[in-house]
Amino acid sequence: MTFVWGAVLAAGVLLTLSPWLWPLGERSAPEASRGRIARLLEAAGLARLSPGSVIVVAGCAAVVGAATSWIVAQVPALSLVAAAACAVAPFSWLRARRSRLVRVRRGLWPDVCDLLIASVRAGMSLPDAVASLARSAPVELRPAFAGFARDVAASGHFDSSAQRLKVALADPVADRIIETLRMARQVGGTEVTPVLRALAASVRADTALRAEVESRQSWIRGAAVLGVAAPWIILSLLAMRPEGAEAYGSPEGVALILAGAAVSFVAFRVMLRLGRLPEPRRWFG
Repeated sequence: MTFVWGAVLAAGVLLTLSPWLWPLGERSAPEASRGRIARLLEAAGLARLSPGSVIVVAGCAAVVGAATSWIVAQVPALSLVAAAACAVAPFSWLRARRSRLVRVRRGLWPDVCDLLIASVRAGMSLPDAVASLARSAPVELRPAFAGFARDVAASGHFDSSAQRLKVALADPVADRIIETLRMARQVGGTEVTPVLRALAASVRADTALRAEVESRQSWIRGAAVLGVAAPWIILSLLAMRPEGAEAYGSPEGVALILAGAAVSFVAFRVMLRLGRLPEPRRWFG
């Protein structure tokens, strides 16, 4: 009962201080969060989904995870941790899908450069060479180039259509390719073919190096994930016993579970941060 009255008192103090802690101008925070979810869906190739649907899926996953944990082991703190982990799972899956798409797309840009070089050497103009990629580019990139072809056919203005193509592709290598084509279009450069060839060679070398580093890091990352998950599996097995459930349901057990969850979360985030390779920035985006 003391815990309940303490929580009520803390909530009252928090509500009293809320006008100063969260002023009226901070109401845009949910919209900013929703914008981050929309950008994550875009980068993951699921732009047709709404951010609200992802939030609903996360909520349903949290309820299912908490219910499953309660059925297996009737420990409230463990059910709370399971709900939090299941709520984060859809966003982790979207981030993994985004990373996978970035890796796949990184390996496609050298082929795009080769196709552009072939089109330019065949005598095609730069707008026609880029528009032809709607038919000859890898399947993953064709929709963006098809949009460019429609745009340049309607407006006849290469520069503005190229800018919109950069927004649609949202990739650092694509920015460099498009800026090279724009400069060649504006100043009439004759070195566009050697520049594209050098860019393709650079991207191929970078992709090969990244693939080698990621393959070396994969077993370390897997061991770290196993190291984080193993204690929770053991804890769940212990909590399935009546005496274990009673022990972990006590205040000391709740504190142990919550502290362990915090330490596991921090350790996992540190592991991801240390093992993350730097991604190229969009200097021309």
